[in-house]
Amino acid sequence: MLRLRRHHYPDHHRRILLRLFHHSTFHPQPLDLPLCHPTYQIWSANTSLGKTLVSAGLSSSFLLSPASSANKKFVYLKPIQTGYPHDSDSRFLFTKLPSLSLRRKFPSSLILSNSILFSSLFAAKSFLSSRDLPFQPEKFNSEMYDLNFREENRISGEEDSSVSELVCKTLFAWEEAVSPHLAAERESGGVVGDSKVIETLGKCLRDGLESEIERGKREILCIVETAGGVASPGPSGSLQCDLPFRLPGILVGDGRLGGISGTISAYESLKLRGYDVVAVVFEDHGLVNEVPLMSYLRNRVPVLVLPPLPQDSSNDLMEWFDESHNVFDSLKNIMLLAYSERIQRLCDMPKRAGELFWWPFTQHKLVPEEAVTVIDSRCGENFSVYQDQKNKFIGQQFDACASWWTQGPDATLQIELARDMGYTAARFGHVMFPENVYEPALECAELLLQGVGKGWASRAYFSDNGSTAIEIALKMAFRKFSFDHDVLVDFLGKDTTEKCVELKVLALKGSYHGDTLGAMEAQAPSPYTGFLQQPWYSGRGLFLDPPTVFMYNSKWILSLPELLYSEIVEHKDIMVRHCSTVVHAAGGMHMVDPLFQRILVKECQNHKIPVIFDEVFTGFWRLGVETTADLLGCVPDIACYGKLLTGGVIPLAATLATNAVFDSFVGDSKLKALLHGHSYSAHALGCAAAAKSIKWFKDPQTNHNIIPERRILREFCIAKVDINHCTPIYVVKNLVHAATLVDDKLWDLDLIQQISSHRTVQRVVALGTLCAIELQAAGCNAGYGSLYAASLLKKLREDGVYMRPLGNVIYLMCGPCSSPEVCSQLLLKLYQRLEEFDKVEEKLKSC
Repeated sequence: MLRLRRHHYPDHHRRILLRLFHHSTFHPQPLDLPLCHPTYQIWSANTSLGKTLVSAGLSSSFLLSPASSANKKFVYLKPIQTGYPHDSDSRFLFTKLPSLSLRRKFPSSLILSNSILFSSLFAAKSFLSSRDLPFQPEKFNSEMYDLNFREENRISGEEDSSVSELVCKTLFAWEEAVSPHLAAERESGGVVGDSKVIETLGKCLRDGLESEIERGKREILCIVETAGGVASPGPSGSLQCDLPFRLPGILVGDGRLGGISGTISAYESLKLRGYDVVAVVFEDHGLVNEVPLMSYLRNRVPVLVLPPLPQDSSNDLMEWFDESHNVFDSLKNIMLLAYSERIQRLCDMPKRAGELFWWPFTQHKLVPEEAVTVIDSRCGENFSVYQDQKNKFIGQQFDACASWWTQGPDATLQIELARDMGYTAARFGHVMFPENVYEPALECAELLLQGVGKGWASRAYFSDNGSTAIEIALKMAFRKFSFDHDVLVDFLGKDTTEKCVELKVLALKGSYHGDTLGAMEAQAPSPYTGFLQQPWYSGRGLFLDPPTVFMYNSKWILSLPELLYSEIVEHKDIMVRHCSTVVHAAGGMHMVDPLFQRILVKECQNHKIPVIFDEVFTGFWRLGVETTADLLGCVPDIACYGKLLTGGVIPLAATLATNAVFDSFVGDSKLKALLHGHSYSAHALGCAAAAKSIKWFKDPQTNHNIIPERRILREFCIAKVDINHCTPIYVVKNLVHAATLVDDKLWDLDLIQQISSHRTVQRVVALGTLCAIELQAAGCNAGYGSLYAASLLKKLREDGVYMRPLGNVIYLMCGPCSSPEVCSQLLLKLYQRLEEFDKVEEKLKSC
């Protein structure tokens, strides 16, 4: 193997890293949610249905109930407010609760506050002039005016030693009483991005939480009230239900004529986006809307009915709140019970999982209960993970495993896929595939043949996962080889179990093609095929040791095997060429030299040996191109696809083949057909998800990383070499220059070079959406069974990066739509933890 001397990274490299760390921008992330107290979101089927009345009723039930203990805190947050300052929902609670407190003779003291954080310039001037406050130009930036106004009130009770508290906050406000997106557009400088709303809301949810916990035993209930209806746009134009809040919710329904339909539509919109709705509540208009709603919801969700509101607009609503008190008490109890049950489920899940699950690729003895990751939900590229520590909370972790290499959608595509799959499930359910056609399967096949199979494939064969796609490909290839070499025997009327010839594969060492028996036979010996895992394994093939390419100490290195074949070795058995293209993933994330693979493919095809590309991992932009045939400069006879095919939301695989391969199965007898299939072949949901994902990933309107005319991810450049007339000696001497070299801005090249120069790192491969790092290790610390990286990965999970190793090889994996900013943040966190890891290892060695 060619090696370069290791050099310590110079000081200016550290300065580059620090500068990038401080100035890189974060993409919008879902909320980190405290779970030490219940937090709910108030939704509405439409505007003007009484969300704020429900919030006020809950605040009075929680704080003023005679049976309740004092020292409670009710937090009311209104992220988006229009019509301000004339309309202020937070101020409605601030002014209404004192009247209710006096009416009910609440014995304890009550502290109330109301704040407005940011407003448009128009709303700020209107508000400040109404209160004779000066306008301060320095508080206005390109977005909003930093109003930061707070008003307080205190009501002293007979038991002044016990104090309850109401905290009301409006986060962003506009003057015009229209939809937030219109108000933001019309009021110059008032545009607020989704990330700003999410960041501010998260800060408000966490404000003072640490001190509250330290004070102990104080009951808190937090309400986040939305604006308008469930699908009303926010200030950026994004639908509010599409923002990654994912709080459990209360839906304020519509008791008017037509309200049944509107309430059900709102409920379905929330469920489609993964929201939990714990109760539906609405005002009684005498139409008994609760009966059909309860029938539709099948008693899964409680439906509560509030008394009719007085028609007189001057009514102070005191009597209405008294009449509604029992309803609000019931709603409060439902919310508190749902919260406690949720916390109990989350706390119990690790223990229950350890008792019931048999996890794949996992030594259960090495997974203590506290190491089990409890995933509450997913939003785009992030897990929402329950952290059962001193302060219970839902934290965000970037899924750097891309959920085992399948995941590609951002948060928007996730919702699009859910919508399309919901439609498909309702329209088709599941229908059998042989001799049938339905639109999702037809569209998916057409997109595959016009995309990854363009120019060579003519047929698409559907299965359920990558391993079975490989099994199908092997059957196709064996038949094609037999057909081309006149060894195909007509078995009609004969013993079909007769074996006339032994067929083997020509494959690469380090490749992995799945866990079914045939797929395992087509790979070289490895930890996956040893006697402990597969006693039947014999390895039916000739396995070549290929050259690999990686970065080390900021330079690209070529690793040559002991023997580089100049031609295919003659063998007494008949072969099929089979390879994992460009990157051997499960084998340790090794990048196989593309030039070597291209020559091997050409030689096989010259000898009429069918070639299979295993693109289950590498296909659909995983390596920066739609298909690795674009990297290799050659096409296969058969190729297998899965994982990113559906965006990772549902299993589906496809095996594509040329017309010549298909023709080798055509005949008068059914016994000549490909007798292989699955009950869920071409299932409609998978095909619908695949069609959406294929189109989404290659459309520059939805994937900003795509350069459509070049069919590559942005700023992905390849050093090309014409090898049509190259001799094997030329290939050996110039392989390192002819390798595919990537300047892929998903992964910042400066950062990649710094990491490759780190003394704990042996090699780096950064290609497309993959960045793999092999740690310097020897003996039991090296190889697939190594636990060497465990402490490093534990720290990264604390940093919000979920990683799972391949022994001493760790990797970061993003999606085709991921932003370079996100990738840079991942690399920075990794680099920082490598520094700490190195210090710990050095300390251990010195001991």
